[in-house]
Amino acid sequence: MQIRTVSLLCALLLGSTAAARASTASEACQKLGLSSCPIPTDKTLPAAKDMLTWGQAQRVIGFRNDWRMYEGDVFKAGTPSPLPVALQDLSAVHYEVDAKRYTLADYLSRSNVTGLMVIKNGRIVYRYYGIGNTPDTLWTSRSVGKSVVSTLIGIALRQGHIQSLDDRVSRYDPQFDHTVWGNITIRQLLQHVSGVAWNEDYTNPASDFSQLTACEAGKDPYACVTTLVNTPDRKPVAAPGHEWSYSSGGAWVLGDVLEKATGKTLAQNLQDNIWQPYGMTHDGVWHSYRKGQHDVGAHGFNATLKDWGKFGLFVMNEGVLPDGRKMLPDSWLKECSHWTRALHSVTPSHPNGTYGFEWWHNDVPATASHVAPRNGMTAARTLWAIGIFGQLIAIDPEEKLVIVQWSTWPEAEPSFAKQPLEASLMFNAIANRLKEESGATRGPRQRELATL
Repeated sequence: MQIRTVSLLCALLLGSTAAARASTASEACQKLGLSSCPIPTDKTLPAAKDMLTWGQAQRVIGFRNDWRMYEGDVFKAGTPSPLPVALQDLSAVHYEVDAKRYTLADYLSRSNVTGLMVIKNGRIVYRYYGIGNTPDTLWTSRSVGKSVVSTLIGIALRQGHIQSLDDRVSRYDPQFDHTVWGNITIRQLLQHVSGVAWNEDYTNPASDFSQLTACEAGKDPYACVTTLVNTPDRKPVAAPGHEWSYSSGGAWVLGDVLEKATGKTLAQNLQDNIWQPYGMTHDGVWHSYRKGQHDVGAHGFNATLKDWGKFGLFVMNEGVLPDGRKMLPDSWLKECSHWTRALHSVTPSHPNGTYGFEWWHNDVPATASHVAPRNGMTAARTLWAIGIFGQLIAIDPEEKLVIVQWSTWPEAEPSFAKQPLEASLMFNAIANRLKEESGATRGPRQRELATL
């Protein structure tokens, strides 16, 4: 579907019977205590309970207003540390699928991209804001938030709040003792190999994830989700460690464990350990189930595009702060890209494994044919944070490259042969172009094309 204009989006939403009148953006901003209010300020929001079935227009409005559609905990920025800007013309960068060539402009349209930023060697070399989004927009992460939680787990491990990834979750969170989760380890939750039954189907209204979405739109979501995840009826379907099965339920447990281990909400952990010491530029908001007490471990991180990119740089630089302090364990990046070999993670498309510590291995599928370029980013070590409907952070430590993307894909979870494939091809093409640029004699700085 082609990217739509702002006027069409507003017209569709204003005429929608499912749209709900919300408090104004300025009221929400003041209530939360944000230092500055996100732009644009949309007046009418889609119904949160219908998130999985929103249309394209509703997704744009909903995703950039997630911060005001639910309760939220703010993670405050401190003194900003600016990123150098050295924009390059990437308009000729292209990839191929089935003998058809697609440029960057084609990619932005085909993948419904609403924001894209490329950071090479610590400099912003490309930035794009679409459908009215701005440098002040707070966009929701969806499951990119899982990768943020994973990073906070690494910090808690280095700080000693968590003694070992092989500790049982009930050591830190007694509510899971004597439940199906009690003997699962933190490592198994990170890799999504708990073996606990969980239906993540985004198209099935009766799935566990759909019920979780309904809980979030209702009263007392913490109690509702706790009952859903920790019900006595939830049973193991495989021995822990043997079978990979993506689980937002397990991710919720992991977030709860982290909060109990540290005595801080996810937002406070993020603010104290990354956001302020790394010099992020804007306040962000984390979707909260109980304000000031519990934030969502499965998703719910809302921040600006630049700060998404700076988070990627923090991870790429192995958690080293500007003052030289190291926040992550020495082997953390290697552990994150140690793709699990559990059943279903190893597939013909990804024979080396699909998943690490809440990071994806989204290289070009081995089964893909008639595509190019297959190489560019360092496939074995590139970490991909992926959220439904096309939210992405790709981090290549060897190439010193971070690419972040906001999107409204038509499907929550398309197959690897669709938008995820095109993302891996496009990002490879960008990586290759930047290698060429860094190897050539540098001329005058090229400006970003106005059309992009």
